[in-house]
Amino acid sequence: MSDVRVRFAPSPTGNVHIGNIRAAIFNWLYARHVGGKFLLRVEDTDLERSTPEAIQTLLACMEWLKLDYDEPVVYQTHNVQKHLAAAEKLLADGRAYKEDKGGKGECVIFRMPKEGRLEYTDLVKGRMKKKAEDTQDFVIVRSDGSPVFHLANVVDDIEQGITHVIRGDDHVENTFKHLELFKALGATPPQYAHLPMIVNNQGKPYSKRDGAAFVGEFREQGFLPEALFNFLLLLGWAPDDNTEVLTREEMIERFSLDRCKSSAARFDMKKLIWMNGEYIRRQPREVYGKEFLTRVREAGLSTEGVDIDGIVEQMQVRTKFYSEIPGNCTYFFTEDYPFDPKGVEKRLHGEGVPEILESVAEQYDALPAFDLQTTHDVIAAMAESKGVNMGVMIHPVRVAVSGVTEGPGLFEMLVLIGREKVCARLRTVAKRLREGTL
Repeated sequence: MSDVRVRFAPSPTGNVHIGNIRAAIFNWLYARHVGGKFLLRVEDTDLERSTPEAIQTLLACMEWLKLDYDEPVVYQTHNVQKHLAAAEKLLADGRAYKEDKGGKGECVIFRMPKEGRLEYTDLVKGRMKKKAEDTQDFVIVRSDGSPVFHLANVVDDIEQGITHVIRGDDHVENTFKHLELFKALGATPPQYAHLPMIVNNQGKPYSKRDGAAFVGEFREQGFLPEALFNFLLLLGWAPDDNTEVLTREEMIERFSLDRCKSSAARFDMKKLIWMNGEYIRRQPREVYGKEFLTRVREAGLSTEGVDIDGIVEQMQVRTKFYSEIPGNCTYFFTEDYPFDPKGVEKRLHGEGVPEILESVAEQYDALPAFDLQTTHDVIAAMAESKGVNMGVMIHPVRVAVSGVTEGPGLFEMLVLIGREKVCARLRTVAKRLREGTL
């Protein structure tokens, strides 16, 4: 075991931003990698926003991502007396003074040095420097007697024996203040590592305006916790090869702060969706199958007389995230499946399409067996006799029987739907095209 002690210290406000949870992931992995301790400290001093519901949301989010902590949760409000005692010490030592700010009563203000340089080594960004004359004194206890974040944060870090503070680089300036507080309180400061900002495609800080920004939203959209965890890890860190999908064990084994990047990390939703698909594809078939069936039934679709195992086999490798189910495969379960307007326009409104659909239905009806090979051979022979590419036949048939332009291989799909339904659908669509109702 190592003596490393790190902490995740969020302010619970009802939603957990991905930037915050990314910091938690880096802290957790660092502690697990070196055999240290990962602690959770809830900075709940904003009593209006830090409600029991907000705290519960935070804890549920950590449980969902399997971010376990090694000691009981510390609530900052329980330490207020220690914070105020530290302020009294600073006043007695001349490192703080009182001042009336705007007639609202006296605040306690911490005195920053005014000469020389302030500097520290950031484990991600390298040597950080600032002229003392460029700093300003700052409030550590408000006029209502409540401690400010800076004081509470430092006193709690001392109290918990924190050795490394890993947090977002929006705290870089705060660190100069915090180091002075540690020094003034006679405590050894932790080492600091500031993680790069998460940005959108325009290089601006990623926020709610850019899409889902809170962990709960990703959960609701059907993302897997393992995929979100893996994706957030790669926002500001990279392994020493090009591997992107890692097991939790591999992450722990390979994580180190010296591979953290200092440049901004771009949030790429396409990559997250791809990664989620990779995790879904690698799930045990029974795990995927159970979730698939639950979602199909919740949508009110019947699975009677349906080859559910065959459908699950086809759909698992094509599911990017669970909220697509059953919207991406309604056609397996009902005759009332929706049609994609663009797909209809592109694939069904061409010349001679009704005739193609009716001809395919007629030949499928006459087949001695309705399987992958025979369904394929009918289309291949038709394409050859017309002197056209097979796609000219495949695309209209796919849209006619499924309503969409993508999905499992056409012939796998046809066999799973079944001959009777396939032929009926082909004829119905041909009729609707002639009537102009599709």
